[in-house]
Amino acid sequence: MGDAYHAVEAVARASYGRLLAYLSSETRDVAGAEDALSEALLSALTSWPRDGVPERPEAWLLTAARHRLIDQGRRTHVRSDHLDAIRSLTEETAGPPAVVDSFPDRRVELLFVCAHPAIDPALHTPLMLQTVLGLDAARIAQAFLVSPATMGQRLVRAKRKIREAGIPFQVPEAYELPHRLDAVLEAVYAAYGLGRDETTGADARGQDLADEAIWLARVVRTRMSEEPEVRGLLALMLFCDARRAARRTPDGRYVPLSEQNPAAWSAESIVEAERELAAAAGLGGIGRFQMEAAIQSVHSERARTGRTDWGAIVVFYEHLVRIAPTLGARVAQVVAVSETRGATTALTLLDTLDRAAVAAYQPFWAVRAHLLRQLGRAIEARESYDRAIGLTEDPAIRRFLLDRRG
Repeated sequence: MGDAYHAVEAVARASYGRLLAYLSSETRDVAGAEDALSEALLSALTSWPRDGVPERPEAWLLTAARHRLIDQGRRTHVRSDHLDAIRSLTEETAGPPAVVDSFPDRRVELLFVCAHPAIDPALHTPLMLQTVLGLDAARIAQAFLVSPATMGQRLVRAKRKIREAGIPFQVPEAYELPHRLDAVLEAVYAAYGLGRDETTGADARGQDLADEAIWLARVVRTRMSEEPEVRGLLALMLFCDARRAARRTPDGRYVPLSEQNPAAWSAESIVEAERELAAAAGLGGIGRFQMEAAIQSVHSERARTGRTDWGAIVVFYEHLVRIAPTLGARVAQVVAVSETRGATTALTLLDTLDRAAVAAYQPFWAVRAHLLRQLGRAIEARESYDRAIGLTEDPAIRRFLLDRRG
């Protein structure tokens, strides 16, 4: 029985987004596809322990979800333009199992559906995180600093918009691409960031999400290999992921980048990242993700040279904050400035940031504490450490900051 439950969990984790994207593309009803897939998973939890795990679990779930979509269509007054989709579902579920075991992956199309201009831009990333990567509303709400109920309501409205507007499941035309591609890349990177932040060693959920984000970036790159920012994003995530094994000690303690052993970094990932970054540079048009990848490339050079070229990193950050003056980029810029111009100059730069904007931003307080500690301003440093510790959710990072606070 336990093996059957684990099988349901495994196929849900591995195939939820792919199944949902394909089902949604058939009916253009994301919410209805979600309901059908949820019912299919519940049915699997009942039948697989009793009857055994099917030979093709993904195909079993797809067939079960299709049957539930057909039932939904028969129970409700569906729009006339959905009737053909329901008929098609009926015909396909009557076919041999092999037909539903080789369905196309429509996740890239679903990403672009979620980035459609008819949908509130503030919901592009949350909608992609839920529909394509299977994150629940509570987990997304935590990342966007709203209540789960509020996020849930917003996502329901966005899915209703997809259905009512009849948004087609396709990669948009060239003239539509730039704005929507930006939203897609932001969502993929947000997913990677969430996964990386949640990775704590024993819990594989965070790394599963980070791996899925990298996989999606590869798929988008395959479809749009001439878009420099697509390749820049993939390079950025590969550089960061190369350091996965070095971020924690064997007993789970957090290790900051400056103290990591470069021998523990993945040389294979770094080589691939450099290849993608070089390809992006050859396509013209420097963007945010390429610039961030260039910064990570300089950090990765420490594995070869034994040193970090902070001067180059400062220059890259100057360009980055002109392109994309995000709070994260500006705080990270301060760290680079501290390495080249000292803690006093860096603290002055840090304190130009709007205090309302940084009030709940943990990296700001952690960096400020570090600079104040370097300057011997112990009381102020402890106050900033306390703020950073209070805003930290990762137990390993909290323990690291407590040790530094003293």
